[in-house]
Amino acid sequence: MSTRIKYPRTPHLPWSPGASGDDTRMADTRQFEGREVVITEKLDGENTTLYRDGMHARSLDPRPHPSRDWVKGLQGRIGYRLPAGWRVCGENLFARHSLAYDSLESYFYLFSIWDDTNSCLSWNETCQWAAELGIPTPPELYRGPWHEPTVRQLKVDDQQMEGYVVRTVDGFVFGDFQKCVAKWVRSGHVQTGDHWLHQAVVPNRLRETR
Repeated sequence: MSTRIKYPRTPHLPWSPGASGDDTRMADTRQFEGREVVITEKLDGENTTLYRDGMHARSLDPRPHPSRDWVKGLQGRIGYRLPAGWRVCGENLFARHSLAYDSLESYFYLFSIWDDTNSCLSWNETCQWAAELGIPTPPELYRGPWHEPTVRQLKVDDQQMEGYVVRTVDGFVFGDFQKCVAKWVRSGHVQTGDHWLHQAVVPNRLRETR
Protein backbone atom coordinates (compact mmCIF):
# COMPACT_ATOMS: atom_id res chain seq x y z
CA MET A 1 0.00 0.00 0.00
CA SER A 2 1.33 3.45 -0.92
CA THR A 3 2.35 5.73 1.92
CA ARG A 4 -0.49 8.17 2.60
CA ILE A 5 0.61 11.81 2.77
CA LYS A 6 -1.63 14.63 3.90
CA TYR A 7 -1.79 17.63 1.59
CA PRO A 8 -0.05 20.62 3.22
CA ARG A 9 -1.83 23.75 4.40
CA THR A 10 -1.52 26.55 1.87
CA PRO A 11 -0.49 29.95 3.29
CA HIS A 12 -2.52 33.05 2.45
CA LEU A 13 -1.02 35.88 0.45
CA PRO A 14 -0.47 39.03 2.56
CA TRP A 15 -3.53 40.76 1.02
CA SER A 16 -5.90 37.77 1.17
CA PRO A 17 -9.04 38.97 3.02
CA GLY A 18 -10.40 35.50 3.74
CA ALA A 19 -7.80 34.24 6.23
CA SER A 20 -9.19 33.04 9.56
CA GLY A 21 -7.51 33.16 12.93
CA ASP A 22 -5.77 29.78 12.61
CA ASP A 23 -4.62 30.23 9.01
CA THR A 24 -1.02 30.94 8.08
CA ARG A 25 -0.22 34.11 6.14
CA MET A 26 2.91 35.07 4.22
CA ALA A 27 4.67 38.15 5.58
CA ASP A 28 5.69 39.12 2.03
CA THR A 29 6.10 37.54 -1.40
CA ARG A 30 9.86 37.74 -1.84
CA GLN A 31 10.09 33.98 -2.48
CA PHE A 32 8.22 34.47 -5.78
CA GLU A 33 10.42 37.31 -7.05
CA GLY A 34 12.31 36.46 -10.24
CA ARG A 35 10.28 33.29 -10.79
CA GLU A 36 7.63 32.27 -13.29
CA VAL A 37 4.31 31.50 -11.65
CA VAL A 38 0.92 30.23 -12.70
CA ILE A 39 -2.26 31.41 -10.99
CA THR A 40 -5.33 29.19 -11.12
CA GLU A 41 -8.87 29.48 -9.81
CA LYS A 42 -9.31 28.12 -6.27
CA LEU A 43 -12.22 25.71 -6.53
CA ASP A 44 -14.71 25.13 -3.72
CA GLY A 45 -14.69 21.40 -3.01
CA GLU A 46 -12.94 18.74 -0.96
CA ASN A 47 -9.17 18.40 -1.28
CA THR A 48 -8.60 14.79 -2.38
CA THR A 49 -5.54 12.67 -3.14
CA LEU A 50 -5.53 9.68 -5.48
CA TYR A 51 -2.94 6.91 -5.47
CA ARG A 52 -2.33 3.83 -7.55
CA ASP A 53 -4.07 1.80 -4.85
CA GLY A 54 -6.57 4.11 -3.15
CA MET A 55 -7.56 7.64 -2.18
CA HIS A 56 -8.30 9.89 0.78
CA ALA A 57 -9.54 13.38 1.63
CA ARG A 58 -7.19 16.04 2.94
CA SER A 59 -7.80 14.96 6.51
CA LEU A 60 -6.91 11.32 5.64
CA ASP A 61 -10.55 10.69 6.53
CA PRO A 62 -11.34 7.05 5.64
CA ARG A 63 -15.11 7.32 6.14
CA PRO A 64 -17.22 6.49 3.09
CA HIS A 65 -19.54 9.27 1.94
CA PRO A 66 -21.86 9.58 -1.08
CA SER A 67 -19.98 12.70 -2.25
CA ARG A 68 -16.84 10.58 -2.61
CA ASP A 69 -18.34 7.78 -4.68
CA TRP A 70 -17.73 9.44 -8.05
CA VAL A 71 -14.08 10.24 -7.40
CA LYS A 72 -13.60 6.76 -5.93
CA GLY A 73 -14.77 5.43 -9.29
CA LEU A 74 -12.31 7.76 -11.03
CA GLN A 75 -9.46 6.36 -8.95
CA GLY A 76 -10.53 2.88 -9.99
CA ARG A 77 -10.37 3.88 -13.66
CA ILE A 78 -7.03 5.71 -13.65
CA GLY A 79 -5.14 4.50 -10.59
CA TYR A 80 -3.33 1.72 -12.43
CA ARG A 81 -1.84 4.32 -14.79
CA LEU A 82 0.02 6.08 -11.98
CA PRO A 83 3.60 4.96 -11.33
CA ALA A 84 4.20 3.26 -7.99
CA GLY A 85 4.65 5.81 -5.20
CA TRP A 86 3.06 8.68 -7.15
CA ARG A 87 -0.06 10.60 -6.12
CA VAL A 88 -2.47 13.01 -7.77
CA CYS A 89 -3.97 15.87 -5.77
CA GLY A 90 -7.06 17.78 -6.76
CA GLU A 91 -10.50 19.06 -5.85
CA ASN A 92 -13.52 16.76 -5.51
CA LEU A 93 -16.41 18.94 -6.70
CA PHE A 94 -19.24 16.43 -6.70
CA ALA A 95 -21.01 17.96 -3.69
CA ARG A 96 -21.97 21.61 -3.43
CA HIS A 97 -20.22 23.42 -0.59
CA SER A 98 -20.45 27.22 -0.44
CA LEU A 99 -20.56 27.83 -4.20
CA ALA A 100 -22.81 26.15 -6.75
CA TYR A 101 -21.22 25.04 -10.02
CA ASP A 102 -23.45 24.36 -13.02
CA SER A 103 -20.94 23.87 -15.86
CA LEU A 104 -18.08 21.68 -14.64
CA GLU A 105 -15.89 19.74 -17.05
CA SER A 106 -15.56 17.02 -14.43
CA TYR A 107 -16.27 16.40 -10.76
CA PHE A 108 -12.50 16.25 -10.17
CA TYR A 109 -9.95 18.91 -11.10
CA LEU A 110 -6.25 18.04 -10.80
CA PHE A 111 -3.86 20.69 -9.46
CA SER A 112 -0.66 18.83 -8.55
CA ILE A 113 1.13 15.52 -9.05
CA TRP A 114 3.83 14.18 -6.75
CA ASP A 115 6.39 11.53 -7.69
CA ASP A 116 7.98 8.75 -5.66
CA THR A 117 10.60 11.14 -4.25
CA ASN A 118 7.80 13.32 -2.79
CA SER A 119 8.54 16.08 -5.29
CA CYS A 120 5.83 18.10 -7.02
CA LEU A 121 6.04 18.00 -10.82
CA SER A 122 6.39 21.22 -12.78
CA TRP A 123 3.16 22.82 -14.00
CA ASN A 124 3.96 21.84 -17.60
CA GLU A 125 4.43 18.20 -16.60
CA THR A 126 1.29 18.36 -14.47
CA CYS A 127 -0.78 19.58 -17.42
CA GLN A 128 0.69 16.87 -19.67
CA TRP A 129 -0.24 14.16 -17.19
CA ALA A 130 -3.70 15.67 -16.70
CA ALA A 131 -4.31 15.55 -20.45
CA GLU A 132 -3.14 11.93 -20.64
CA LEU A 133 -5.42 10.96 -17.75
CA GLY A 134 -8.35 12.92 -19.17
CA ILE A 135 -8.70 15.13 -16.09
CA PRO A 136 -9.08 18.93 -16.27
CA THR A 137 -6.92 21.37 -14.35
CA PRO A 138 -8.36 24.54 -12.75
CA PRO A 139 -8.76 27.54 -15.07
CA GLU A 140 -5.60 29.60 -15.43
CA LEU A 141 -5.98 33.28 -14.55
CA TYR A 142 -2.37 34.32 -15.16
CA ARG A 143 0.96 32.81 -16.14
CA GLY A 144 4.20 34.72 -16.35
CA PRO A 145 6.88 36.41 -14.27
CA TRP A 146 5.87 37.23 -10.72
CA HIS A 147 4.73 40.84 -10.56
CA GLU A 148 2.90 41.66 -7.35
CA PRO A 149 0.97 44.72 -8.66
CA THR A 150 -0.40 42.62 -11.52
CA VAL A 151 -1.43 39.82 -9.18
CA ARG A 152 -3.10 42.22 -6.76
CA GLN A 153 -5.26 43.52 -9.61
CA LEU A 154 -6.60 40.11 -10.66
CA LYS A 155 -10.36 40.21 -11.06
CA VAL A 156 -12.26 37.79 -8.84
CA ASP A 157 -15.99 37.24 -9.24
CA ASP A 158 -17.19 37.36 -5.62
CA GLN A 159 -20.33 35.42 -6.49
CA GLN A 160 -18.73 32.61 -8.50
CA MET A 161 -15.14 32.23 -7.27
CA GLU A 162 -13.64 31.29 -3.94
CA GLY A 163 -10.30 32.83 -4.88
CA TYR A 164 -7.05 31.86 -6.58
CA VAL A 165 -3.89 29.85 -6.00
CA VAL A 166 -0.34 30.89 -6.95
CA ARG A 167 2.37 28.31 -7.56
CA THR A 168 5.77 28.30 -9.20
CA VAL A 169 5.79 26.85 -12.70
CA ASP A 170 8.91 24.90 -11.71
CA GLY A 171 8.53 21.80 -9.59
CA PHE A 172 9.61 21.67 -5.96
CA VAL A 173 10.21 19.28 -3.07
CA PHE A 174 7.59 18.71 -0.39
CA GLY A 175 9.55 20.65 2.23
CA ASP A 176 9.46 23.78 0.07
CA PHE A 177 5.67 23.77 -0.40
CA GLN A 178 5.03 26.92 1.62
CA LYS A 179 7.75 28.74 -0.32
CA CYS A 180 6.20 27.83 -3.68
CA VAL A 181 2.41 27.91 -3.20
CA ALA A 182 0.05 30.54 -1.77
CA LYS A 183 -3.62 31.46 -1.99
CA TRP A 184 -6.04 34.36 -1.97
CA VAL A 185 -9.54 33.73 -0.59
CA ARG A 186 -12.45 36.13 -0.90
CA SER A 187 -13.81 37.91 2.15
CA GLY A 188 -16.74 36.17 3.77
CA HIS A 189 -16.27 32.86 2.02
CA VAL A 190 -17.95 30.22 4.17
CA GLN A 191 -15.38 27.72 5.33
CA THR A 192 -17.26 24.45 5.08
CA GLY A 193 -15.72 22.13 7.62
CA ASP A 194 -16.62 18.49 8.22
CA HIS A 195 -20.19 19.50 9.10
CA TRP A 196 -21.11 19.37 5.41
CA LEU A 197 -20.51 15.61 5.54
CA HIS A 198 -23.60 15.30 7.74
CA GLN A 199 -25.89 17.17 5.37
CA ALA A 200 -27.77 15.92 2.33
CA VAL A 201 -25.56 15.90 -0.76
CA VAL A 202 -26.54 18.45 -3.38
CA PRO A 203 -24.58 17.62 -6.54
CA ASN A 204 -22.97 20.27 -8.66
CA ARG A 205 -23.74 20.11 -12.36
CA LEU A 206 -21.55 19.09 -15.26
CA ARG A 207 -21.34 21.04 -18.48
CA GLU A 208 -23.82 19.84 -21.07
CA THR A 209 -22.23 18.16 -24.07
CA ARG A 210 -23.78 17.80 -27.50
